[in-house]
Amino acid sequence: MSQDPDYYWIVSLKLSEVLNDIGVDERMILKRRRMALLRETMQTCNHRLQGGNNSFYNFGSQSEGSTTIGLYSDTDLLFCLCEYNVIQDWGEWQPGRPNLLMIQDETTSPGYCLLQWLRPDEPLPVPTDLFNHETDRVSRGKVLLKNTCYRDAVAGSVINGPAASRQGRPGLVDQDIVSAFHCKSWPAEAQPWLLQQGIGRWPTEDMKRYCETTGCFVVAVSSKNGQNEELEWRISTSHAERCLMFNLNITQLRCYILMKMILKTFINPQCDGVLSSFMCKTVLFHCIQNKHSNNWMQSNLLPCLMCCLTVLQNFVRQENCPHFVIPENNLMSGRISPHNKLRILEILQKIIQSKGRALLEIPIDDFGPRLTVTMNMDETFQYYQTPAQMYAHISTSMLLNTANTVIFCHMDFLGNMYHDGNAIVHENVSNFMLTLTKMYKEVGFSSLEKSALKFLAPLRSSSLGSVIASHDIYTTHSISPEALGWFSAGLNSDVASGRLKLASALYCVGDMERAELVLRNTGEKYDLNTVESVCNCYEHPMYYLRPGFMHKCNTGNEEMVQHTTALCVRFLPCEIGCVPKELQYEMFRSTQEDRLERNECFDTWMDCAVVDCLPYLYFLQYKTYRALQRVADQQCALTNLVTTIDSEQNLGHRETALNLLGQCMEQENRHIDVLHCYIMSLNIRARNNAANFLICRLLNEIVN
Repeated sequence: MSQDPDYYWIVSLKLSEVLNDIGVDERMILKRRRMALLRETMQTCNHRLQGGNNSFYNFGSQSEGSTTIGLYSDTDLLFCLCEYNVIQDWGEWQPGRPNLLMIQDETTSPGYCLLQWLRPDEPLPVPTDLFNHETDRVSRGKVLLKNTCYRDAVAGSVINGPAASRQGRPGLVDQDIVSAFHCKSWPAEAQPWLLQQGIGRWPTEDMKRYCETTGCFVVAVSSKNGQNEELEWRISTSHAERCLMFNLNITQLRCYILMKMILKTFINPQCDGVLSSFMCKTVLFHCIQNKHSNNWMQSNLLPCLMCCLTVLQNFVRQENCPHFVIPENNLMSGRISPHNKLRILEILQKIIQSKGRALLEIPIDDFGPRLTVTMNMDETFQYYQTPAQMYAHISTSMLLNTANTVIFCHMDFLGNMYHDGNAIVHENVSNFMLTLTKMYKEVGFSSLEKSALKFLAPLRSSSLGSVIASHDIYTTHSISPEALGWFSAGLNSDVASGRLKLASALYCVGDMERAELVLRNTGEKYDLNTVESVCNCYEHPMYYLRPGFMHKCNTGNEEMVQHTTALCVRFLPCEIGCVPKELQYEMFRSTQEDRLERNECFDTWMDCAVVDCLPYLYFLQYKTYRALQRVADQQCALTNLVTTIDSEQNLGHRETALNLLGQCMEQENRHIDVLHCYIMSLNIRARNNAANFLICRLLNEIVN
């Protein structure tokens, strides 16, 4: 078939068709990029609203849209410590700030630098007798910052080289979190790149001008062959590279994805993973720069891929993959052993000579079998997932990551207030909302910042309403208009959590009629076919996702968080006045011995009362209907609570739901069922569980 003059044209179109079927098309790429940019903007805004000055960036395949489900690409989260002024020229020194001068000399590898401390009061080096033994080192009469000092800036993660890795749950992505400093000026080593022009006339002059404005980052990692392992910092142009990736056409992105599939299928499993996707990206950049732009068409995808593989082969042969922006930085330096070099060259040669047939062996996303069917070589293969299912899967993963970012930002905001009193929390949350409102008015009408702030505001509003209402209930046995106003502003954070906090407060103040109305409205909005419970308190699997939920995710963008997710209902200790007594026990779940079993960073939620929306909805309905003496409705709510605990697979706090059910059963005088509930709860979480107290209380009542 390869003798057919139209062979490359036909195969290229078939490759494009299969890639389109697995989610590599313009719409999905733009959706991936928007979601990633929104998540990083939310994290940055959340940090800035709390008085910080740092920034978050989601770099890598997820934010570029250059991935598929089966590639399992992680998220590269860069945490930029903006309080430091990193400079390349003494004229950039700023008074009153910690200044660091980038130094490159004969001891530093290309693309790397040293960071020298400068005085904050005048543009002079810090004297060698004034240095911190833990974070600094004196070398050649200079006080230099070690690259080990900020590697663990993101607490609670597993340190992996310069990055801190955080494992994602099934359906979500892993994160590599790296700390860095930002330098506003373009790297001196990269100045020649701004003047280069290849035959592809890419990057354009406009792109280069923009890249120059992004400056660079310095990341805490040394080169493989550097002389200063403890002192070298890598110069990163990730922002500029994002600009280049965002300006690729669909064929160029598909070519890059095919290279990564080839790398993952044929090369890295046999060659110790010595080649990286960043090398593939660099190869692609060089090829685009040196090929005429009209070559990069869908009907020419296979020749473009062969060209990239040939360039990669040449780089491996020379053991030199020049960084696209800083060519003196050899990305392959010291990475490839002689044995692996020969093996890689052999594999690449076979793939190139196969004229595309090797792609039939790629198992990722059933790519090979899909291509086989598309080429009419085998019509018996049944896809594991149809294209529609693939698109729904991708959209669902992105929406869940967005929802989890919303929760993470809220938990981060509340993190320092778990043990504060009501008045302090009231002041802190009020100040936060004032700052948020001011920021919202200042940002552009259609900016990502505006969208991010719309996600951050409702959960804070509900918390503020609940804090005020708790104080109101304690002092005046009522709920003030101010509290109700904030509750109202927080209703649309998601399908149910804001409404349930309002209903909870109304129940606790004894306003059963209005509580019942809010609960009925919440039940109507909670479509059991399309709404999923989302919890980010701890790592737990999501076993099954409703088809209706996945369909909704695929039809919309980030706004679906408000219409298809039910986030945890969370009460701080200072909100205890808005918490029914049955749920208050959750705030006191941990004994001193239990606390020894807790993770200091990730288990702080255990000092709150946290419950999934759906079981809490039915629990509150049970209690409200009981107070209203509506027996039939009360029993219906109890049945729904039992059914939810038994059938809802993605509850994050099933043990809490069982504790609430057990206390309902106590009120029904069904003591055997009560005991069963508490035992089931303890089977889920033996430590840090209020059931340990509740079961003792139950046994005491039975005995006495």
